Formats: sequence, C-alpha cells, structure tokens
Amino acid sequence: MSNFSLDGKTVIVTGGAGGLGRSMCANFAQAGANVVVASRSEEKIAAEAAKIREEGHSALAITVDVTDETQVHSLIEQTVSAFGAVDVIVNNAGRWGRSYEAEDTPLGEWRTVVDQNLTGVFLPCMAAGKQMIKQQSGKIINIASTAGSKGNPYQLHYSAAKAGVVSLTNNLAFMWAKHNINVNCVLPGLIATDELKGYGIIPADTDAEGNPIPRLELTPSPDNVADLTLFLASPASDALTGELYPIRAWMKSERFWQ
Repeated sequence: MSNFSLDGKTVIVTGGAGGLGRSMCANFAQAGANVVVASRSEEKIAAEAAKIREEGHSALAITVDVTDETQVHSLIEQTVSAFGAVDVIVNNAGRWGRSYEAEDTPLGEWRTVVDQNLTGVFLPCMAAGKQMIKQQSGKIINIASTAGSKGNPYQLHYSAAKAGVVSLTNNLAFMWAKHNINVNCVLPGLIATDELKGYGIIPADTDAEGNPIPRLELTPSPDNVADLTLFLASPASDALTGELYPIRAWMKSERFWQ
C-alpha cells in the first residue's frame, strides 16, 4: 500500500468545499498529504481545513477565484511558502449553467460558464505547471465531465467547456512529459452529491418492490471520485499521463443521450 501514500506531499484542491472537493480533501489528508483547501468561500474552506486538522492531519485554507489570474498565482505562492512545493493540484472548481435550447444559449451565459469551467482550469494549470517545471515533477488532475465526451443536450456551454478541459489535458500531458509532470483527467457522470440528492435527480437504490439495485447500476458517490483522484495523485499512477477516466454507473443515460 506504500504506492498509495502521500506522506510529505502537498495537494491543492480547488472547489475544495464542494460535494466532490470535501471527499477528495479528506482522502488526501488520510493518505498523509498537506492539503490546501481552495475555494471562493472563505467560511466554508476554513471549516473544512479545521475539520482535517482536528483529525490530526495537515491542512491550509486559501481563498481563490480560479478565473482571476492574480488570485491563482497567489494560491501557488502561498502554498509554496507554507509547504515548500506543489506536488499535486486537482482542478475541481466549476459549475453547471442554466439549460437552454441550443439556439437560445445567451452569449453572456456562455462566457460565464466557459470562463468558470475552462479558464478556471487553464489558469491553475499554468500557475501550478510553472512551479512543477521548477521542481521537475508534479501531478495535475483536471475534473471534467462525461458532458465533455458525450455531450449534454441543453447545456451547450457546459459541454463545450468540459470538452475544452479534455483537450487541455491532452496537450499539457504531451508538452510537460519532459518535465515529469503527469496530467490526467477525470470525467464524472451523475454523482450522488448532497446537492444533487437535494434536487431529487439521483435514482433510488431500491426498485419498486424494495429490492436493492445492483451495485454497478447505482449512481457513484463522491467517495468513488475521491478514490480515483487519490490513485492519480499517488506514486501508483506514475506511468500514466494524458488519460481520461470516466466515473459513471452502467445506465443507458450515462452512455447515450436517450
């Protein structure tokens, strides 16, 4: 199990106070990492970092708007000042957009969603990547979506932005391989976060007769995403770069539009 240890490593998680981010941060801390919980919400990330420290692990909360270049550079600078390096960054921050018929997608909404989901990955990749080039090592894990591979009707802006993250990942994996920087991409499908459970869109775990749904037909949990990002952050994935890793149940809706 030593290949999955992150003892002494420093991991940044953007969107660290969200449904996926909280599980990732907890996993990284338990693996021995110094965890930087990053998000726009100072109150939320402070609470998450405090929870990690209360459990005997190392954590720091840093506020950042990932679409602001100055704030992103400050995130990297503060991390290096505190821990000496940036070994892993998980670009998890992002958001859905409102749903529209394709021809009705407003330009303003397009720009906002693309900025948050694509530019908000590009800027941390650039800032962390420059630090990792100095170190001649590092791991970048970009969180995209199955919307970026199969599309997501009525979410033209979100799908296009997530497809851009896939392309960004592939290009950086090629261009930074010479610097020993692994760049990989996780593509969650529908995940049973607290937010989505609240919207009532997560299928039940039993059928109409009360029988359990088979495990591989259940909606994955945030812990499933966190486990994959832990693997990609750990030495166990040292030979992997430029790869796409979907996380989705075996349901027709996760593979096809209809």
